[in-house]
Amino acid sequence: MIEPDFEKGSGLLPAIVQDYKTKDVLMLAYMNRNSWLKTLETGKATYWSRSRNALWVKGEISGNIQIVKDILMDCDSDTILLKVEQIGGSACHTGYNTCFYRRLSGGKVEIVGRKIFNPEEVYK
Repeated sequence: MIEPDFEKGSGLLPAIVQDYKTKDVLMLAYMNRNSWLKTLETGKATYWSRSRNALWVKGEISGNIQIVKDILMDCDSDTILLKVEQIGGSACHTGYNTCFYRRLSGGKVEIVGRKIFNPEEVYK
């Protein structure tokens, strides 16, 4: 089995998350060796939360979990691509379907994503 080179990122590597059906880029997160192994063990996307300094199973609070369908690694083994089934329709903690819901156009920000839930109701 190949394994990401966690040494290159001082223990943390970027993980690009993509919807396996629509191909939409859902989010960018970080993984360490423990979150990598937990993801492989459970089939649920597990990341390292830099703000909480702890393992983070995506959707453990909101219910919007990510079931891993495919894992790819770049040529340098220092970036991970997870193709996932996004349960609940929302990958973003702000309630949007993807974290990339804002577009810069003509110097202005335009909302291009779909709001799936109200974060104030979910994260009480």
